[in-house]
Amino acid sequence: MERIPFTKEGFERLKKELETLEKVERFKAIEAIEVARAHGDLSENAEYHAAKERQGQLEARIQYLHSKLSIAEVIESEKQDCDRVVFGVKVRLENIDSGDRVVYKLVGPDESDVQKGNISVKSPLGQALIGRYEGDEVKVRTPAGLRNYEILGIFI
Repeated sequence: MERIPFTKEGFERLKKELETLEKVERFKAIEAIEVARAHGDLSENAEYHAAKERQGQLEARIQYLHSKLSIAEVIESEKQDCDRVVFGVKVRLENIDSGDRVVYKLVGPDESDVQKGNISVKSPLGQALIGRYEGDEVKVRTPAGLRNYEILGIFI
């Protein structure tokens, strides 16, 4: 089974979510079912059916998190050198065509969130950046077309 790379922060975030779901939310769901069950006829009890559906979604998320954590590989970026682009580092880029500058952190697929500046190492841009050095120019084919970037800086 293929391991999934995670930053230490991303791994801890998933562990914390799992712990909250198992120790808090699971009991809230059970309690909601008991309250709804006390209202009588279950066949026409929308509150009961909603509580059961919520419990099912919760259990599915718990199983999903268990499976992700079981194949997670934590890669600590603090131990990486910053002379080239590797997993976990931040990269300052300039779009050569537009002059726009951005900073992205290269993370695992389950941690990517472009709005927060996190891109997956499996994304087209992430794959193009891995192994490159400051000053390198990178061409990336995206759904919006060909993009040309220059790596301005690499840091943790």
